[in-house]
Amino acid sequence: MPAVAKRLVTSRPYVLIASRVLLPWVLQGERPAGEGLEIGAGSGAMTAQLLNTFPGLRMVATDYDADMIATAQLALARFGNRASAQPADAADLPFEDERFDLVLSAAMLHHVVAWETDLAEAIRVLRRGGHLIGYDLLEAAPIRLLASGHGDHTRMLHTGQLEAELAKLRVTDIRVRRARGGLAARFATTKAS
Repeated sequence: MPAVAKRLVTSRPYVLIASRVLLPWVLQGERPAGEGLEIGAGSGAMTAQLLNTFPGLRMVATDYDADMIATAQLALARFGNRASAQPADAADLPFEDERFDLVLSAAMLHHVVAWETDLAEAIRVLRRGGHLIGYDLLEAAPIRLLASGHGDHTRMLHTGQLEAELAKLRVTDIRVRRARGGLAARFATTKAS
């Protein structure tokens, strides 16, 4: 992750927006319990807010970037054994099949070229009946400008792509909704029984 992006996701304003605006929008009324996984957790802000809001939830936060894992570990230390942060490639998750009740992907898919593989891995580690929820940025001029400097490691999502890829997986109840302004979309689906 570029240094500018790291500064952004560890800033106090971002943490406040992530916890008070983005997470409620992404959850769409879902009340997670059991064990959850956040892929591409960055600073751990979303994971921390989930743990604050849902006391029956345990979370594993993962990220590919070692600096972000160190930041997330600090942010999640206060939750004790309810939380952990560890390095992981979302395209090759180090977890057994059907371990998690929830997988969260918060604006991380566009950071990888083959995000379809990340979606398939997220579904693999979900229990039957478990939920994949998240949001990501959509291809648009303002977003392309923000993503400049990420090099060849960025691939923006186009309208319809996410639905098409999720439809190829063992899931039901696919919901994708564009945000006002069309710069982002939230998504949710359930792993089929």
